[in-house]
Amino acid sequence: MTALLEVQDLRVSYGKIEAVKGISFTVNQGEVTTLIGTNGAGKTTTLRTLSGLLKPTAGTITFDGRPLAAVPAHKIVALGLAHSPEGRHIFPRMTIEENLLLGAFLRNDADGITKDVERAYGLFPILGERRKQAAGTLSGGEQQMLAMGRALMSRPKLLMLDEPSMGLSPLMMQKIMATIIELKADGTTILLVEQNAQAALSLSDRGYVMETGSIVLQGTGADLLHDESVRKAYLGED
Repeated sequence: MTALLEVQDLRVSYGKIEAVKGISFTVNQGEVTTLIGTNGAGKTTTLRTLSGLLKPTAGTITFDGRPLAAVPAHKIVALGLAHSPEGRHIFPRMTIEENLLLGAFLRNDADGITKDVERAYGLFPILGERRKQAAGTLSGGEQQMLAMGRALMSRPKLLMLDEPSMGLSPLMMQKIMATIIELKADGTTILLVEQNAQAALSLSDRGYVMETGSIVLQGTGADLLHDESVRKAYLGED
């Protein structure tokens, strides 16, 4: 299996507080890899560091064979790493279609961009039906679909999704997870941060459990799903 992303001994600090404490993990080409853990475990900080929004204090990040240490965020996107952030961060006064097109801001292939907009509408038909509607009028789940669609507009080699099911109804969460499965089937490599451990591990090839900035457990999604400590801590079982 080819490693697309390799993280070694990554440390990230906010002032004197070390939020990520020397973690190492790998994301293989074509797989879904999940980071699970409670709030404050360092998951979002890890993704923000991978996408260049935060600078590590130590460690290495290698993406598609290239070190990312000195690469600015916009160039990381150009290399093929896209980040759909926690909280969606859409532009509410712009239309759905305008939000999607922002995801292609580094591209100049008009025909390809048009095809990818239509692909987003194929994945999320509700967006196509409302393409001229202001994004701020969408429900939370629909906004999450838009955030994912926008991230896909850069044609990423690796798509990072931060808490895509947060605040969603069970039905909408199922739709988001089904889309992740569909993206994987299409060949998209995904790094998923998700508090819903049951849903995330069920569709993951590999998972890592983070606690207070450290990785404390790793394994296949199936192995972690059946691990007694994971089931007690994250699946609510006694």
